[in-house]
Amino acid sequence: MNNQKQFQLKNVILISFAHFVHDTYSAFLAPIVPLLKAKLGINNTLVSLMFVTQQIPSLLNPFIGIIADNLKIRYLVILAPAVTTICMSLLGIAPMYIIIIVLLFVMGLSSAMFHVPTPVLIKKISGDRIGKGMSFYMLGGEAARTVGPLIIVAAVDVWGLEGTFKLIPFGLLASLMLYFRLRNINLSEDIQRGKSLKGIKETFKEHLPFFILIAGIMFFRGFMKTSISSFLPTYIDEKGGSLLLGGVSLSVFEFAGAIGAYLAGTFSDKIGRLKMLTIIILVSPFLMLLFIYSEGATMFPVLLLLGFFLISSTPVLLALVMDIDSEHQAFLSGVFMFISFISSSATALFVGVLSDFIGLVETYKVASALAFLAIPFVLILKRKFDKR
Repeated sequence: MNNQKQFQLKNVILISFAHFVHDTYSAFLAPIVPLLKAKLGINNTLVSLMFVTQQIPSLLNPFIGIIADNLKIRYLVILAPAVTTICMSLLGIAPMYIIIIVLLFVMGLSSAMFHVPTPVLIKKISGDRIGKGMSFYMLGGEAARTVGPLIIVAAVDVWGLEGTFKLIPFGLLASLMLYFRLRNINLSEDIQRGKSLKGIKETFKEHLPFFILIAGIMFFRGFMKTSISSFLPTYIDEKGGSLLLGGVSLSVFEFAGAIGAYLAGTFSDKIGRLKMLTIIILVSPFLMLLFIYSEGATMFPVLLLLGFFLISSTPVLLALVMDIDSEHQAFLSGVFMFISFISSSATALFVGVLSDFIGLVETYKVASALAFLAIPFVLILKRKFDKR
């Protein structure tokens, strides 16, 4: 069989593992927010600015996508997890808010350099099963966000907040392992290099209507996703729960998201991307409302369902972008990541500022209401781009 059509399982798993290592450490911030708030004396608005800082380098994503066509992607896959490991493990020892901001900015740049080219790489090694490849890739990221909160909460329990730097060797060891596994594999051999910048403007104009609809979905849906992924431990804390309960709740959410991310992309290969996406967008806001009004033990089953549906949209959207037949694939991936991270930044700031005025519980209700506005965008997308 032609290598272009083969699903290269070994390489897909390898890149997905790199995604897992990177995102395990990038998931450290949200669980320790209550401790950082107490240590630095900051409010939710300043907390939201920390999440925004992580996303600022996303402004460079389209340019990173252009550059990535002329880089050896394996080095980004190897180095980015190491940089993220160091930055995120030093958050606990940082004595001032501004130092945390600098660490998060560097981490955001590292994340952008990793997340823009790797989906293109996954597409190239997934053959004609792009949805399945994206599911493996997203499974690595969501599994990391399941494990990450547990690791950082356990580290704080054993070493204290200022002892989290002791986690650095584990991440560096993983990057070293990736180096030895990837150095002799020409993972990017199928990605053409030296492309002229000519045509990028035309490519962007051609696909602009598609990306506007994608942006509408991600923006209005982002209020729910950000409020949970960034503020769930703080939400639990405001309701009288412990740091451990907040960390466990976030892990339960991300665990369900990992399952959803894997299954959604795979099923979208079979039933169609847009049909899968429509189901996800319609169900999620109702589950968010159900979670808000759940109490005690009933919270966890609802959180599992919410995580499953809320996170499962990302691999489907990413597969939709990768379905576009273009020689500027990395650039289009960069545009998608730009939209993703910008919507995350805007919604994180909104949630942080609003929660300082009305509290996180009421903010969660607003976020679920705004999520209903994503429905018209997905219906228009389905009507205009039904072939995808």
